[in-house]
Amino acid sequence: MRVAPGTVGLSDLVDDDRLVRRGHATPGMIRLSEIRLPFTLAEAPEAALRAAVCELLNLAPADIARVDVFKRSFDARKALPLAVYIVDVTLAEPERATALLARWAGHPQIQPRPDMTWRPVGQAPADLPLRPVVVGFGPCGIFAALVLAQMGFKPIVLERGKPVRERARDTWDLWRKRVLHAQSNVQFGEGGAGAFSDGKLYSQIKDPRHLGRKVLHELVKAGAPPEILYLAHPHIGTFKLVRVVENLRAQIIALGGEVRFGQCVTDINVVRQGAVGRQLRGLSVLDLATGQTTGLRADHVVLAPGHSARDTFVSLYERGVAMQAKPFAIGLRIEHPQGLIDRARWGRHAGHPLLGAADYKLVHHAANGRAVYSFCMCPGGTVLAATSEPGCVVTNGMSQYSRNERNANAGLVVGITPSDYPRDDAAFEAQLGRSYGVQALHPGYCHPLAGMVLQRQLESHAFVLGGRDYSAPGQLVGDFMAGKPSTQWGTVAPSYRPGVTLGDLHAALPGYAIAALREALPVFGRKIKGFDMHDAVLTGVETRSSSPLVISRNGQLQSLGTAGLYPAGEGAGYAGGILSAGVDGIEVGEAVARSLMK
Repeated sequence: MRVAPGTVGLSDLVDDDRLVRRGHATPGMIRLSEIRLPFTLAEAPEAALRAAVCELLNLAPADIARVDVFKRSFDARKALPLAVYIVDVTLAEPERATALLARWAGHPQIQPRPDMTWRPVGQAPADLPLRPVVVGFGPCGIFAALVLAQMGFKPIVLERGKPVRERARDTWDLWRKRVLHAQSNVQFGEGGAGAFSDGKLYSQIKDPRHLGRKVLHELVKAGAPPEILYLAHPHIGTFKLVRVVENLRAQIIALGGEVRFGQCVTDINVVRQGAVGRQLRGLSVLDLATGQTTGLRADHVVLAPGHSARDTFVSLYERGVAMQAKPFAIGLRIEHPQGLIDRARWGRHAGHPLLGAADYKLVHHAANGRAVYSFCMCPGGTVLAATSEPGCVVTNGMSQYSRNERNANAGLVVGITPSDYPRDDAAFEAQLGRSYGVQALHPGYCHPLAGMVLQRQLESHAFVLGGRDYSAPGQLVGDFMAGKPSTQWGTVAPSYRPGVTLGDLHAALPGYAIAALREALPVFGRKIKGFDMHDAVLTGVETRSSSPLVISRNGQLQSLGTAGLYPAGEGAGYAGGILSAGVDGIEVGEAVARSLMK
């Protein structure tokens, strides 16, 4: 949408020049927050927003050159939902901005507009001895490679999976034919796990440099809908993400980068450096098409493997890379009719096209000390098979851009800590093929791979409960609460493919998790009427909420004790979703650039 000066632009950010200009701190620009209007004005809010800005700043309409919407959300706590705006105001006389901000100093709604520009930390030297390598081409790897390419470093990207369109076809083999491709699935391949999800583009990370805006701007330049720049809870959806990811890859290649698919890193080559340190010198890379392993010389490697690269975690641990177990969450997926959630959130306005499919966010602190919360809520979406290993069942949620499927779904997960992870040799032997002598370790020490062992235990048991054919075990909420197996479906049809086997989910998770979930469901039913309805569907198991370990890094974002290795993103324990993974990729890419420019 193009708008003339003096009007309001909701999606006025689609050409490259405008994208760049808006990132800079424009003289005379002021940011106003908490401007509330009836939601029915959200389709054409220009006049109402200008009037609200004039009233708040005590200015005449002629004093304002333009108003740009930075963020829009909806507040449904009143009978009439409100549209809540953050706007950037450009004065007709920019030199008045300083005095105006001084007059309103301390006012919580009136602030200077921050500088959100991403500026390269430098440019690659002409005599660069070795190109940097990026391992993994999910959101973190994509943005690490992109900023390195934009700074002239011509990165080499190694991705074990396939290009995103081929990968999409492989995922359908599991969903439709129960055939799993171990190296090309929901977890592995171009775009990472985020490519098969709701495509959520919001995060609660601290982002003082506004790198999240850099991520959003690049996504829009690559073909994402422009409204992701101003919606409070933006998302893209899988079908649109495919094209966006392909365009980002094309940009990296056009800038001199290289993306190699079907390349699985199996080992790292390190040499001693000083008394205690080590220096990365290269990678062992398996070509999945030929079966041949070759060495790749590298001194700077961004490691962005995703949270499911378990073979990579084992290899790094056995090579002495510093890592430790970390908390994550386990649970089930829950499905309701989307209309139920819409009515609970929007009341009589449910179904209004401006409001769209409603979402929710729920938290309960159970009596046994466990936190239960909704995770990766997907309005108008489906529950999908998300395993990456044979003989395992894993659930996740996905929505397309339209969010118009009949069900809403979300993970209902319970927080766990390393104290909950296995500590016996038999469990490690069964899941990893070797024990590591964990029973001889200090009682207060948790093995770095123990969370991964727990994940495999739960996922392999879910495979058995589902019938050993990649069907997922399921149960109605009413039966789950009553402690009896489900035998027939109610009014909610499950969306998980290839299928759901009804039964009893109490054996699918540890007892403390089941107890916490049973306590939380009625509480959530009081917050969202009908949430604990008898016929709502639970599907198991949700185990990949985040990485079960963190690969330790120092202030220069390099692995502790292994110089040149830069752990990054969700798999390394430093992100939780597309946006935060992209931000971490940018920061790590910058760290690599700084090191190479020395």
